[in-house]
Amino acid sequence: MKVVAFKRELQGTGASRRLRISGQTPGIIYGGAEAPVTIALDHNALYHALKKEAFHGSILDLEIDGKVQKVLLRDFQMHAYKQLVLHADFQRVDANQPIHVKVALHFENADVSPAVKLHGATISHVLNEIEVSCLPSALPEFISVDLSTMDVGTTLHISDLTFPEGVSALTHGNNLTVATASVPAGQVSADAAATEEKK
Repeated sequence: MKVVAFKRELQGTGASRRLRISGQTPGIIYGGAEAPVTIALDHNALYHALKKEAFHGSILDLEIDGKVQKVLLRDFQMHAYKQLVLHADFQRVDANQPIHVKVALHFENADVSPAVKLHGATISHVLNEIEVSCLPSALPEFISVDLSTMDVGTTLHISDLTFPEGVSALTHGNNLTVATASVPAGQVSADAAATEEKK
């Protein structure tokens, strides 16, 4: 994905406010061997890009003055109640250095799992993203979570996931829960009542 930015000479609260009034968002690029650079981005383009999942977990081509740099979106601030992006931070990426990034989880095959198909259970997604380490070229857009083998009472952990080649999870020693399968309380009592009536 490509982002076009402009170098920003004026800094400070007043300058940032004037930028926002003119339809632009202040930002910064940092990291690598070069010094940090303050930038301005088109607000509407950035606002719509932020709605796309891939924008948050992909290596972006950031163009400034005709030169393209590989960057990652590291942070952004939104206005408390207006649809307004206040600031965006981008980090330069070195193709030879591993990066640590949060990647979205995509849950698949819940409808064919024994938990749902046989027991009418609900599968709860405990995590929606996971932090991974990989080279920029290996960064996946998302990690697939196969729920087809889940049954009632089972729990899926990070160690149960399959990662693309060159990608590893940063668990910091915690094998966190990704998803759980359980039968809703109302369903359990209804099933029990039905069983009683048959006796």
